[in-house]
Amino acid sequence: MIEMFIQSLKRQESYKKQIEYVKEIPPHKACYAELEQPLQEVIQHYLDQKGIRLYSHQANAINKVRRGKNVIIVTPTASGKTLAFNIPVFEALIKDDKATMLYLYPTKALTNDQLQVLNEMEEAIGISVFPNVYDGDTVVHKRPSIRKHSRIILSNPYGIHQYLPWHYKWKRFFQNLKIIVIDETHMYRGVFGSNVAMLIRRLLRICQHYGSDPQLILSSATIANPKEHSKKLTGEDFEVVANDGSARGKKFFIFWNPPFIDETYTIRRSTHQETKDLFVQNILNKFQTLCFTVSRKMAELITRWSKESLKATSPRLANAITAYRAGYLPGERRVIEKGLRTKNLLGVTSTNALELGIDIGSLDSVIISGYPGTVISTWQQAGRAGRTTADSLVTLVAFQNPLDQYFMKHPQDFFDRSQEHAIIDLENPYIVMEHLMCASAELPLTRKDRKYFSALFEESIAALEKQILIRNTPNGWVYSGRVRPVSIVNLNNISNKIVTVTCNGDIIETMDLTKAYNEAHQGAVLLHQGESYIVEALNLETSTVKVRQEDVNYYTEPRKTVEIEIKKLHEEKHVGIDIGIGEVEVTEFFQYFVLKTYDEVIGRSALNLPPLGFSTIGMWFTLPEAIRKEIENQSLDFEGGLHAIEHAMIAMTPFYAMCDRWDIGGVSTLIHFDTGRPTIFIYDGYEGGIGISEKLYELVEHVFETTLRLIKDCECKEGCPSCIYSPKCGNENEPLDKKAAIIILDRVQKRIQNKKS
Repeated sequence: MIEMFIQSLKRQESYKKQIEYVKEIPPHKACYAELEQPLQEVIQHYLDQKGIRLYSHQANAINKVRRGKNVIIVTPTASGKTLAFNIPVFEALIKDDKATMLYLYPTKALTNDQLQVLNEMEEAIGISVFPNVYDGDTVVHKRPSIRKHSRIILSNPYGIHQYLPWHYKWKRFFQNLKIIVIDETHMYRGVFGSNVAMLIRRLLRICQHYGSDPQLILSSATIANPKEHSKKLTGEDFEVVANDGSARGKKFFIFWNPPFIDETYTIRRSTHQETKDLFVQNILNKFQTLCFTVSRKMAELITRWSKESLKATSPRLANAITAYRAGYLPGERRVIEKGLRTKNLLGVTSTNALELGIDIGSLDSVIISGYPGTVISTWQQAGRAGRTTADSLVTLVAFQNPLDQYFMKHPQDFFDRSQEHAIIDLENPYIVMEHLMCASAELPLTRKDRKYFSALFEESIAALEKQILIRNTPNGWVYSGRVRPVSIVNLNNISNKIVTVTCNGDIIETMDLTKAYNEAHQGAVLLHQGESYIVEALNLETSTVKVRQEDVNYYTEPRKTVEIEIKKLHEEKHVGIDIGIGEVEVTEFFQYFVLKTYDEVIGRSALNLPPLGFSTIGMWFTLPEAIRKEIENQSLDFEGGLHAIEHAMIAMTPFYAMCDRWDIGGVSTLIHFDTGRPTIFIYDGYEGGIGISEKLYELVEHVFETTLRLIKDCECKEGCPSCIYSPKCGNENEPLDKKAAIIILDRVQKRIQNKKS
């Protein structure tokens, strides 16, 4: 049926050769395995009742856990990772009637989903473990009972961050803690991952204080560096379980590129309209379909447009589709999830809220509206279709941005390459210092605690002492500040400069200062829970933002120009050209643009804000005089070529590291005062750095290669949003020279090859 459906799409009048590529992924037969030692009778009976045989990767993981190893399981969506860690957990609970277990999830929805599974296992196996969720939504009067009686507690990093200062109330639980399960660990990357890594070290330090040494079981989507990532996340060594033994049916994977609507091949039809049309076609063919969108707003709009399209011909089908996103009440989300499992719902449009492992049953089709930013997320979303041995369909609809278009032109690069590296930086001085401050409020810090924290332990202690935030006592360093440190240390960012947003005197949200410069400057349109607000004032002295609610038909976007200075060279290499990495000082100057639909600029304004400066880690490379002369001899714009390469390299960075293009910045200059030569900088957009530049420095030769292919293979003549234009360029994408960029990168490639030979 799916092959027939694909052919029917090609016969439609609206088909303009949007299908760039179809990948037929063959079915995969189940591979089962036996355990080295049989399961306890009650657990085996539970599996027999459900007709479950252990896949090879599940048996492998259980065997390793039984041997006392820390294990990370990296297999695809719907491969049964949950069972692989639930079985050893229940084995340990049966063997030791005092044993406790901690499950950590990145979202509350996943936590609640897992609670249902654990309740079912508890009842079927017949032991009392009282699994409970303990997070910000847990009713206060129930918390003491959960701490006293529950043997499995499910929470999230945000909750643990707040509860660790009260660890003495958890004494019974921490004394007997045998296993910590951390699910979806690929989500812990970048700033969030670095903060969570420090948090887990604080947690393990508390466990040691109470005499426990819990075993760690991690599960993740498939990433390129599971062993390295798990070590950085926890500080412990792991064995990797990666060979998927689960069964799956044949999957058809379509790369769908919206058609050009102009003669110059620079503007494509709206990705959102193409997505809506595909979604409707899937529904009309009775394929149960999940459509992933880039935002809450688009999830709602595509549902609305699809309902309107279906009402005229198929009112019943129009009533069988709905949206799903964060912001819905938990009860509403549960009804939608159940509707998918029971097949009462035929179609759902969702943000990535349904990307992770919530049980929604088996689907026929998934539409991914816009490349999600990582290969990992793409496969996670694609894995929602075909969760049984039936055939399934996945359609990736491209946006007109460089990374989406790169994959449309080079689909095999998507299917052949390994997943990205999940990046955690343990050497960010701001993150380390903040968590040492938190740790000192939990237990006195001594030099023995260096094993939990980074090489920055000594200098962080000295900096905290200098700021009178900790003091040395006979028992060690203890916190001496006035405010609870966990209330000012945010796991999602680095800056401790927090700005409060108010409307009519009520606080509606908080954000760090950098985000305020970007989203809450005077005149900005600020979106909050689907509502639009106009920023009336940003007061830097009081760290407050005053807004008024107003519906408008435009939006604002910040643009900035950047100056960059090399403060300290960490390392350099010559690969045909000179490449360096080190500490840089970034100074950002802001203005903002007012735009209407389709990114039409209708106004621009300077901001009366002081420049924003911060120290971070950057990578840079310089170009020899011979390349500059060659470009100028051909009457091309050398500066425009540098600028184009800077934009394209930033766009391709997520191809190698799990990050967003907005997490990084760039500068290109004809002559930089620190290098004395034409130079391009790529830097981490967070104070202290988060490890992205280091990964680019390591893989820079590959980055040059893919950047050249991106620019060279684009159909446009002079450059366009698919290759060298940047939506965040502070210079309004001037100057840019596509031809010069191609020649520069080609010459760089030849120099690299000559160096190797």
